Amino acid sequence: MDNQIEVREFLRTRRGRIGPAQAGLVTGTGHRRVPGLRREEIALLAGISIDYYARMERGNLAGVSDDVLDSLSRALQLDEAETRHLYDLTRAAQPQPSRRRKRGDDRTARPSLRRFLDAITGTPTWVCNQRMDFIAANPLGHALLAPLLTDPANQGNNARFVFLSPAARTYYPAWERGADDIVANLRAYAGRNPLDKGLTDLIGELVTRSDDFRIRWSVGKARFQRSGVERIHHPEVGELEFAYEAMELTDNPGWTMFGYTAESGSPTEERVKLLGSLTATRKTLEPDAL
Repeated sequence: MDNQIEVREFLRTRRGRIGPAQAGLVTGTGHRRVPGLRREEIALLAGISIDYYARMERGNLAGVSDDVLDSLSRALQLDEAETRHLYDLTRAAQPQPSRRRKRGDDRTARPSLRRFLDAITGTPTWVCNQRMDFIAANPLGHALLAPLLTDPANQGNNARFVFLSPAARTYYPAWERGADDIVANLRAYAGRNPLDKGLTDLIGELVTRSDDFRIRWSVGKARFQRSGVERIHHPEVGELEFAYEAMELTDNPGWTMFGYTAESGSPTEERVKLLGSLTATRKTLEPDAL
């Protein structure tokens, strides 16, 4: 998505969700023609001129200082993730020096990373990039993600799976929450990397093909989900509930590693062990099948 369009949508939706009382403003009792605060009210709260704020809301963040961004974040009552997104949008709006793009397949994991993943046992672990393309996983991770990886229509992409595959609503019992998280993460990544053509193409595809995605995208939420609870209904072992942690891989900007752990003694722990046994059995039988 074009950076200026993204800036306009983000600032307007944030302004529209704050009422005068919530902002501590005293107003008359007359009818307000716009939802939320007016532009001049945000400018007053941020301590900037109405013309300056109007320029920003038209999508022009070039040259905006950190002090202004901090004041605007407070005026719009942005949370930590939204403030970071505003800074990402501003950084993307600045003139960029020309530089040669790094060539190569950004879905190819180096051998040492694959060895590291394979050394993790008992915990499904996998890596994806900022477009939510599958990169690599340990054996348990492959087994856990089998419904996503075995459908060629998804192209190994979790966002496509969630919004374009009917199987996703069975695989993810908490589909609505998961769909919200995916859109919020994609918007945050898009603000940080507005020149990533693969990412903008994916967003354009999902906006075109999925009403569920398009509605969520129009809301304008942006955040990175780094930990939480994931519920999965696996076709072989049934209901699973994990706590997960997400860790950025600094040597591969945009790559994130997810680790899924089960509570000790829980049904999920036993079912993960079963999934591991099934995976080991299939691996043992593979040579005989050739």
